[in-house]
Amino acid sequence: MSLLPTPPGPDPAARSASGAPPPLPVARPTPARRWRLLLWRSRALVAALCLGAAAAVVVHAVRPPPPPTVPVVVLTRDVPAGTTLTPDDVTVARVAPGAAPQRAVTSVADAVGGVTAVALPASMPLAPALLVDAALTGPPGTVVTAVRLDDPAVAALLAPGLRVDLVAARPEGGDGRTVARRALVLPAPADGPAGAGGGLLGGVAAPDEAPPVVVALTPDEALAVAESSASSRLVAVVVP
Repeated sequence: MSLLPTPPGPDPAARSASGAPPPLPVARPTPARRWRLLLWRSRALVAALCLGAAAAVVVHAVRPPPPPTVPVVVLTRDVPAGTTLTPDDVTVARVAPGAAPQRAVTSVADAVGGVTAVALPASMPLAPALLVDAALTGPPGTVVTAVRLDDPAVAALLAPGLRVDLVAARPEGGDGRTVARRALVLPAPADGPAGAGGGLLGGVAAPDEAPPVVVALTPDEALAVAESSASSRLVAVVVP
C-alpha cells in the first residue's frame, strides 16, 4: 500500500481570486487584559486578603486602650539605710497610678544625692519620706535634732532607719513620760555628732557619755525633748 502525497493547500492568490476571505490574525492579550485575567483567577485569594485586613481593622478599633501609667523613680538594687544614692542606684519606671506612692519622686535628679532613711529593696518606688539629704533634713513635717541617751550601749546599737520612742525618766525614779513616738533614726554625718568634731550638740562626748543620736521629730516633740533633756534621762525604746 503506497502513501499518496498530500496535495498542497490552495494558493493565497488563488483564494483571493476565488473570493474566499483571508484567515483572521491571532489576537494576543494586552497587559491590561492579562492583569484582569490574573485577578479573576486569584479572586478567592484577593477576597481572603481583604477579609483579613477588614478583621484587623475591626480588632484594632474595639481593642481597649493601654492602661494609664505614671513615671516614678525606683531603685535598681537593694540599698541599706544611710546609702547616698547615685545615678546607678535609680531609674525611671512607669507604673499604674494606684501603685505609685503619694508625692512619688519622678526625676532621677531629685533622687541622686539623697540618703535612704531606711533599708529599701530593689524596684521600690521612692518617696520623699524615705529619703533625707546631705543637709540632714528629715521626712516632710519633721525637724532634725541630736539627742544624747542615758545608755551609751543602746545609743551605739541604734542604726539609721530604726523607729524609737523617747522616754524622759526622772533621776529620782517614778513614772517616765514619753516625749516622742516613732522617731526616725537618721544617718549621722561623718563630722556630725558621732565624730570627734563637736557635732550638732556642741562639744565632744565624754568617754562615759552616750554618743548623740540624730533623729527626726515633729516640732512639738523636739520642743518636749529639749525641755526634758535638762532635768530627765532620755531612754530610747525601739518600736516597729
